[in-house]
Amino acid sequence: MKTVTIIGFNGALASAITGMIDLFRLAGVTWARIHGEQPTARFRTRLLTETGEPCRCINGVTLLADGSWQDIDEIGTDDLLIIPTIGAPIDDILQTNKPLIQWLSQFQDAPPGDVRVASNCTGAFLLAAAGLLDGREATTHWGFGDPFRRRFPRVDLHPEKLVTVDGPVACAGGGMAWWDLGVYLVERLAGAQVARELAKAFVIDAGRTSQAPYSVLQAKRYHSDQAIHKLQDWLEKHFRKPVSLPELSALAGLSERSLLRRFRQATGDSPSTYLQLLRVEEARRQLESTAAGLESVTRAVGYEDVSSFSRLFRRHTGLSPGAYRAKFS
Repeated sequence: MKTVTIIGFNGALASAITGMIDLFRLAGVTWARIHGEQPTARFRTRLLTETGEPCRCINGVTLLADGSWQDIDEIGTDDLLIIPTIGAPIDDILQTNKPLIQWLSQFQDAPPGDVRVASNCTGAFLLAAAGLLDGREATTHWGFGDPFRRRFPRVDLHPEKLVTVDGPVACAGGGMAWWDLGVYLVERLAGAQVARELAKAFVIDAGRTSQAPYSVLQAKRYHSDQAIHKLQDWLEKHFRKPVSLPELSALAGLSERSLLRRFRQATGDSPSTYLQLLRVEEARRQLESTAAGLESVTRAVGYEDVSSFSRLFRRHTGLSPGAYRAKFS
């Protein structure tokens, strides 16, 4: 039986810990009970903290630990280590958990093979601080993509993805993506049938692949470049009309080269990509709250060609306009 070790720390998201424990402990169990069959547990779980003391999660719930991670020399080749979501301020957690980061660094040289270490949401910050994500593809909560990139430029970050796997390390995106990660890892470690049965028993939509539909533009404004803030304000009022780079340069009082550099530094995008995001965001709003047809929505956000806009919409959200409306309206 494989062992799943979850690391607890003060300020963690409780559901990312208890939810993972539920999924792994009940894989092979709940489905069998529903159908009157003999349960066959596939995993044992344990919650470990630095000293073995309980951890107090961000919601005030205190979870008892099964022991200390300091007493664990290594994780078995068939076992799994999971870092849950950081619920408290990320900088505070990184500062107060330096011994954990140092301990995690031993897994940098994990041999290639099946997944041995995983993180959920902002737990990826701890893996990255330990060097486990250097040169690897990873994801984290979409709202923390830019600060993650600034802090860990050597990581190949894809915040639009819900789950990434690169060698022995897996990451999941936004806060409740632990269920997507959990079902995926159950499939990797116990087989597709066990994972399908688990997803059905827990009523989990196992087909999600992207967290792009949940992201918002507000995160692009978390910077201090006032010239770019001013330009963003202007774009948000005029995104429906054609806009050229020379026009934007004149509005910002910057050369085209300086504008491109500072805009990307502040937002993580080029002005043209940001303009696309504004148009897609308005289309999302209309698809969610109106009955307007796709052709009407397309024209309302500054495009004429419905098919090309549909492709653009899918690229930024992971869904077609019709699927997006069906899911969120």
